[in-house]
Amino acid sequence: MTVFLPRTAVLTGVLTGAAALALSACGAGSDASAGPDGKSAATATTAKAVGGIDALAKAAKKEGTLHAMALPRDWANYGALIDGFEKKYGIKVEVENPNGASQDEINAVTSRKGQDRAPDVLDLGSSFAQSASQQGLLAPYMVAGFAGIPEAQKDSIARWANDYGGYISFGCDAKRVQTCPTSFKDLLKPQYKGQVALNGSPTKSGSAFGAVYAAALASGGSFDDIQPGIDFFAKLKKNGNYTPVDSTPATIAKGQTPISIDWDYLNAGYTDQFKSKGLDWKVAVPSDGKFSQYYSQAINMYAPHPAAARLWQEYLFSAEGQNLRLKGYARPALMTAMKKAGTLNKTAAAKLPKVSGTPSFPTESQQNSAKAFIGPNWGDALSG
Repeated sequence: MTVFLPRTAVLTGVLTGAAALALSACGAGSDASAGPDGKSAATATTAKAVGGIDALAKAAKKEGTLHAMALPRDWANYGALIDGFEKKYGIKVEVENPNGASQDEINAVTSRKGQDRAPDVLDLGSSFAQSASQQGLLAPYMVAGFAGIPEAQKDSIARWANDYGGYISFGCDAKRVQTCPTSFKDLLKPQYKGQVALNGSPTKSGSAFGAVYAAALASGGSFDDIQPGIDFFAKLKKNGNYTPVDSTPATIAKGQTPISIDWDYLNAGYTDQFKSKGLDWKVAVPSDGKFSQYYSQAINMYAPHPAAARLWQEYLFSAEGQNLRLKGYARPALMTAMKKAGTLNKTAAAKLPKVSGTPSFPTESQQNSAKAFIGPNWGDALSG
């Protein structure tokens, strides 16, 4: 059974009159952000409110720029998405601090309010999106495909919506590892001595944190009890299988981290990247610890380029944008709706790492408790 993150409002799938009034009360857009009929994109909750997608695109082109943060080109196919958006609409996408974190984006929204340097759009972990909406930092905006996004993966008044996600997976160098692992239980086997790595500390890295959660689920724990996951990695270190070297494409290529636990879309992306280097990189979602997480898209309530911000959302959630996610091995939020509509890229979908069953998600309270717990206990467990 899928357990979804709690949402900050009842999921109705429509904007309420109160939300629309609240948004219209927030700062007015500039002339450049207005559609042909003079309606401001800064207060628009749909493209129709500006006169439609074409009118929104014209207003966005007048603005000329979209400013974003923390969008690495090699993460969930952002490079192709940025290039596609620029080519289609003639709008420059500026990405500041591409390797930044969700909190960096939120900090920029609050510290740069009223500045042209403020981020227009945000790509956030789900818990960060909820927090930002509670702080009144996000503008309600319903993309054309909003109805097709699963209700549990969007805010009822469209302040944020999940866009793409993936599962914790094992990446494995098949030329250095005779038999690649397919479960957390496998990782404890002596044949994997010094080979198992995370991409960072779970106190700082989202995928590493997810790996500990997945290990907990595979070891009798739950979203309320992450301790078995910590114990698992302590045991992995004690028997010599865990390496403290952070896994990166460079360490993988050098053979330092032949088994890397990371999101499946990143590991699957490495498969293509490493082919030219003669490295056979295999990817598997563990059979005994399925953990999935999605990332949310949102618009800064005070976006300096409000039309471009809304057009970017429309592009990301369009069939073109969602299929580009899929080509980057990320699982698009609109995947089910696109299957029904016949717009899903079946070839790209067939290349995703195989998964059985359905993912589970910790509640925000469970996730926060786990983060608070893992902080003081992770270092002690691995140093013992």
